[in-house]
Amino acid sequence: MKVESSKYLTDKKPVFRRLLERMLAKYRYASIIASDVECRNYSVSGRGTSVEESNRFGKRAFTLRVFGDAGYAEYSAVTLSDEDIPVIEDTVENELLARARAFEQMNTPVPDDVPLSFVRSTDFISDPHTLGDGEIVRRLTEIREKGLSLDKRILDVNCRFGYQKYHKLFLSRNRDLEQNVLYSDSAVVMMARKGDEIKDSYKSFSCLGGAEALDSIIGYLPSMCETVTSLLDAEPLVPGEYECICTPDVTGMIVHEAFGHGVEMDMFVKDRALAADYVGKRVASDLVTMKDGACTDYTDVATYFFDDEGTEANDTLVIDRGILVSGFADAVSAGRLGVKPTGNGRRESVDHKAYTRMTNTFFTAGTSTPEEMIASVKYGLLLEEPTSGMEDPKNWGIQCMVSFAREIRDGKLTGRIFSPIVLSGYVPDLLKSITMVGNSVAHAGSGYCGKGHKEWVKVSDGGPCIKATIRLG
Repeated sequence: MKVESSKYLTDKKPVFRRLLERMLAKYRYASIIASDVECRNYSVSGRGTSVEESNRFGKRAFTLRVFGDAGYAEYSAVTLSDEDIPVIEDTVENELLARARAFEQMNTPVPDDVPLSFVRSTDFISDPHTLGDGEIVRRLTEIREKGLSLDKRILDVNCRFGYQKYHKLFLSRNRDLEQNVLYSDSAVVMMARKGDEIKDSYKSFSCLGGAEALDSIIGYLPSMCETVTSLLDAEPLVPGEYECICTPDVTGMIVHEAFGHGVEMDMFVKDRALAADYVGKRVASDLVTMKDGACTDYTDVATYFFDDEGTEANDTLVIDRGILVSGFADAVSAGRLGVKPTGNGRRESVDHKAYTRMTNTFFTAGTSTPEEMIASVKYGLLLEEPTSGMEDPKNWGIQCMVSFAREIRDGKLTGRIFSPIVLSGYVPDLLKSITMVGNSVAHAGSGYCGKGHKEWVKVSDGGPCIKATIRLG
């Protein structure tokens, strides 16, 4: 089934068009982005059941953007009527543009010269809204009870599900775009106790779709139980450099932290990213190819048809066989750098500022199987379950937390587990050390990414298993 258009935006479109025409009569560029959003989050745990409606990441609102000789300005509001138009016109001219900043380097703020018009919608199997709160809570409760029954050491099982259905309308002189998107994600945290020791294991699921994101969870509960109970006997790791196999979710964290923010080109404008000096140069093993984009080979929570500046979604090649070939850019940063926008101009919600942001970011597949990769290790570790990460784009440092590592000796897993694990190093050194890349890609998008600890957006990341030499602590 396809996500249907928003009646609210359809009804309001003539008013948005009249506001746009008034602005285009005065300024060389004007555009409107408008949204209508439905978002709900569910949680079931030993602490209780929660059902919440959220508008942090979107609501009914619009933003008007104008570029004039005096500079650039934006105006946002949650409602619009014909009576509001003269007031908005006066506010933009006499208040916003009066203190606007001019960008002399910019010629065209967005690629608006080619006419483009479409209405596009994503597919889903099960509509969470139709399924209803009661049924979603019942299924989460069933998952929790199944997890609790697996082992007497299981302390609690926290089950979460959330979805966002959003509709966006973009209008400018040459663009009339509409998109209707539904994405969902779910996660399980299983906790186990042995005496005073408490450990947890985390598994997430996401999709460009609806409540079908719930369907796979129960099948993973036995392996989660095995992991979390094994962690009760985990040992501390002796710090050092190890030959490591990274599971796809750990690879995804490395991709996101190593070359995510570091190639967001608004950081190039601000001279805050070392990557700006390495375009065209080797930054990784020739086995490494990296992509980012809302219309890449893989769809997930960060898939869309146009960004929040009206640029059509893209598939951007960032690293090609070890060579850094491109970053990705929002329209304003692209204009200042003299490059083409890549469809990465994203807002936390339409009444927030647009920044260059990651979308679906991943390493592409290689040729090795996970079994071949493990068999090639004389002594090393299999890294699993990333928990958090951070980077320094200016100096290309990276530090990530991984829940645990399994010991590999003579090409076989020994059953010995170390926890917790801190992964750190200089990004090019880590990526140049990659000697094997797995033959299949997995990705997930259960969390959000912040820009400077704010301006959160939904992203996904992933890749294949990789074999690399990594500093661990």
